[in-house]
Amino acid sequence: MSPLLTLVLLPLVAVECQYDRCGSLLSSEAGPGWQFYACQPQPTNMKEFMQIRVDPPGITCGNPPERFCTLENPYLCSDECDASSPDLAHPPQMMQDRERGGLITYWQTVTWSRYPQPLLANISLSWNKSLELVDDVIVTFEYGRPTIMVLEKSLDKGVTWQPYQYYADDCMEAFGMPAKQVRDLAPSNVTRVICTEQYSRWVGAKEEKNVVFEVRARFVVFAGPKLINMDALYTRMESMKGLREFFSFTNLRLRLLRPALGGTYVQRDNLQKYFYAISNIHIPARCKCNLHAAGCMLRDATLQCECDHNTSGQDCQRCSRGFKLRSWRPGSYLPTPTGTANTCEAAGNSGNCECNGHSNRCSFIDFINVVTCVSCKHNTRGHNCQYCRMGYYRNASAPLHDENVCIECNCDLKGSLNPRCDNNGFCQCKERTIGRRCDMCLPGYSRRGECVANLCNEEQLRCQNGGTCMNFQRCVCPERFTGPLCEQRICLREKDCASNSKDSNSAMSLCPFLLTLTLHLCTLPCLRVPPLW
Repeated sequence: MSPLLTLVLLPLVAVECQYDRCGSLLSSEAGPGWQFYACQPQPTNMKEFMQIRVDPPGITCGNPPERFCTLENPYLCSDECDASSPDLAHPPQMMQDRERGGLITYWQTVTWSRYPQPLLANISLSWNKSLELVDDVIVTFEYGRPTIMVLEKSLDKGVTWQPYQYYADDCMEAFGMPAKQVRDLAPSNVTRVICTEQYSRWVGAKEEKNVVFEVRARFVVFAGPKLINMDALYTRMESMKGLREFFSFTNLRLRLLRPALGGTYVQRDNLQKYFYAISNIHIPARCKCNLHAAGCMLRDATLQCECDHNTSGQDCQRCSRGFKLRSWRPGSYLPTPTGTANTCEAAGNSGNCECNGHSNRCSFIDFINVVTCVSCKHNTRGHNCQYCRMGYYRNASAPLHDENVCIECNCDLKGSLNPRCDNNGFCQCKERTIGRRCDMCLPGYSRRGECVANLCNEEQLRCQNGGTCMNFQRCVCPERFTGPLCEQRICLREKDCASNSKDSNSAMSLCPFLLTLTLHLCTLPCLRVPPLW
């Protein structure tokens, strides 16, 4: 008779979807025991926890006080922004406050009084924590949406940035990209960065205020229009490279590049109607805890995952002390619907040698009285597997026990002196070769196995007289021209030679002409050949 199992769920959080619990207590004839699952915190509006910084200094209106107009009534300029008055100030905090009593509060910039200098503003949003988007990001603009802007994200707390989406009334003119919408994307390119014109054209401030980064529409590609088949989405997040990371971020940034115009051009006689104003930023997301936590708390003004599965760290990104028998791994969405915890295991009595999770074997070398790790994995080396093998360098963003702590140098064999690189991953390049991998050439050189000097290009060494530069190494000349840069003219008739000899700046021209079987050369600037007609 098979044992009777009963499942008791941990009451960690309210159950609304899968992966929101970390374990359950199993009861059987052999006694109670725990079974662990993947888990993640509940979503929330992250605007409550974000820190806002606005650049450049002085871009916020009110200091000095300034009057402004609206695009609907451009010559009724009765509104005023004054930083010294609580009723007339529009500081950045008004982008995240809770509006009560129907009163709309908003942050506002100075007007475009310095036109034609561009009116630029950056709004940086930081959490000092890895987060994951779960729905659409919505930015609400008052008095008109920008005609050009970019939404960017950072994965390393603002050190580097990458575009999330471009917005423009004319994508090709603004960014050199064709306009697209998320519904045009397919599963194979759902993480593509696009430019959309949907939220930038002037339709009147009262009719439409929102600029949207469409997360839900990208989910729909996998989960269906009603987001019922979420298992399909989570399965793709596990198997499709870059999908999970696409929805992850630590910081967001709005780059406002041109304000609403209310038309097709700037009216220079009334620049007080051009500015930016944002009343709300809606960011539905959850703490990213690598599927090792069902809760996320604010501690000392910093978001912190409530880690389970013997993990620790702000993002549960490492195994806790004493639980490093094997390398840390994030939890897995698979198999659905509860996933796999990938719990860190206790080290037990494996010895006192710390191999940083890259080996579970140690050896005592008696003549130097040292205990050393044996057979270091993951391209590591050293007594404690703390260094990278030759041809690899340390991944500064990964902890020492991470399986990906050592990254291959991948030096270009033709451009580098050897396969080794420095601690920052830069290979030692041959002469005239540059790049981290030594896979590029200095300006004026191009790759032909090694870097060789260009004989022609589209800049200083241009092919003349309509010639075409082929692979930077030779000019393909049109008929009746020759020379390295097609600078020499081939003359077939007396009058061509005469006219060519009058050019004071032209070089001696070579004029070959096959008259019989003998090629005659002349000492004049070109070969004079009697006409055949």
